[in-house]
Amino acid sequence: MLFLKKGFVIWMSLLLFMGIIAGCSSSTTSKSKSDDGKVKLRMVESITSPARTKLLREMLDKFEKENPKIKVELISPPLKSADEKISQMLMAKEDIDVLEVREQTVKNFSNNKFIEDLSPYTTKWNDWNTLTETIKHGATAVDNKPYYIPYGVYEKTLFYRKDWFEEAGLKAPETWDELVDDAIKLTDPKKNRYGYSFRGGAGSPDYIEFMTWSYLGKKIAPKDAYFTTDGNVMFDTPEAKQVLDTFVNLYKKASPPDSVSWSYPEMVQGFTSGMTAMLIQDPEVIVTADQNMKKGTWATAPLPKGTPSGVAQQPAGTAGWGIGAFSKHKAEAWKLVAFLSSPEQNLYFAKNNSLIPIHLSAGDDPYFKEGYFSSYIKMNAKPDEFLIADRPVEYKGYAEYRSMAEKDIQALLLGKLTKEDALAKWTDFWKKEKANKK
Repeated sequence: MLFLKKGFVIWMSLLLFMGIIAGCSSSTTSKSKSDDGKVKLRMVESITSPARTKLLREMLDKFEKENPKIKVELISPPLKSADEKISQMLMAKEDIDVLEVREQTVKNFSNNKFIEDLSPYTTKWNDWNTLTETIKHGATAVDNKPYYIPYGVYEKTLFYRKDWFEEAGLKAPETWDELVDDAIKLTDPKKNRYGYSFRGGAGSPDYIEFMTWSYLGKKIAPKDAYFTTDGNVMFDTPEAKQVLDTFVNLYKKASPPDSVSWSYPEMVQGFTSGMTAMLIQDPEVIVTADQNMKKGTWATAPLPKGTPSGVAQQPAGTAGWGIGAFSKHKAEAWKLVAFLSSPEQNLYFAKNNSLIPIHLSAGDDPYFKEGYFSSYIKMNAKPDEFLIADRPVEYKGYAEYRSMAEKDIQALLLGKLTKEDALAKWTDFWKKEKANKK
C-alpha cells in the first residue's frame, strides 16, 4: 500500500511537472497564424521604455493597416533584462520574426546563427543606397554582411553655450586645441562658470579614446581601433602623450573641480544648469537641453578635430531590426523591417526618439538641417573628415581595461599617476591582448 501511495505521488508529481513545462511553453510561444487567418509576426524590442513602446505600437498599427493580412505582436521585456530575455528566446529556438539587434549583441547572434543575413533582401531593396555611410558601417560590422538595419545612430557632438561664446567674441571650436583655449577663456570660478563639462568618473575612457583617435587620424586601424595601421598600440605614440596633456589641462584649467568624478548625469546637469560652456555627448541630450534651457542660448557643432590630422573619429553606436533565423514568415518579417526602415517611417521614429536618422534625405528636413541635429547631418555628409572607429570589444580583456583605465584616469587627474606611467601601463596591456588574440 505504501508502495502504491508512493508511486501515485511520483506519478502526480510528474504530471504536475509536465503541466508546468507546458504552461511555460505556451507562455513563450504562439501560433504563427491568428484565429482570423492572418500571418502573425512576433517582434521583440530591447531598449524598452513606455514612451518608445507606445511609439513603436503606433507605427506597427500603421503597418497592419497597410498590410491587412499581417498582424504584429510586440514583446517588450524590462530594459534591464531585455537582451538576456532575447538571448534565452533565441537559444530555445522560439519563433521570433523580428528582433532588436544591437552592436554589442550582433556578433553573438550571428555566430550562433540566431539571426538572418539580410543580403538577399538588401540587394533588392531600393532604400539601401540612400542609407548614410555610418549606418551601412553599423549594419555590416560583422563579416561585411547586413545582419540588421539600424534605426538610428548614437554619435557624440559638441553642445555649447551660444550666448557665452557671442558675449566673448568667440565662435564654436573646430579642433581640440581651440576647444581648450576657449574653455579656459570662458572659465570664471568666481561666477561658478567653467568652460567644459568634464567626465572624470565612470565612462571617462570614452573621451581618451576618441581624442586619441582624432589626434592620430588616419593612422588608426579603423576595424581594430586601439592599434595603428602599422600594428602599434595607439597609446605608444607621441600623439597619445599630446592627448593626455590636453586632457589634464582641460580638467585643471577649465572644468569644475568635482568633475573629477562626474559621469553622464552630472556632466549633462553641469551644462543644462548653466555651470559649463561646453559638453560633448549623445543626441538624447538635445531633448534634455531643449526642456531646461532658454531657446537661443545654446547650439551644437561638429565634434572637434585633432591637430594636425584634421579629422575626428568616434565609435558609432547602432541598434536596429533583424530577422530571427527560426522565423516561419521571413518574407513578411522583411516587409516589416523594410517598412520601419523606410525614409518616411525612420524620420518619424528619429524625431520622436531623439535619434540621428539613417537616410541621407534626412539632411533636407528642416528639423535636422536647421535645428540642433544639424551638426550630426554635417558630420555624416563628410565621411572623410568625420571617421568611424571600432572599439576592440572582441578582445577578452576589453571590459577589464575599461575598469582599470577609469581608476588610472582619476589617479592621473589627481596627480597620483604620471602620464608616462599611464600610457606605458595601457600599452603593455594591449600588447598582451594582441598577442593572446593570435
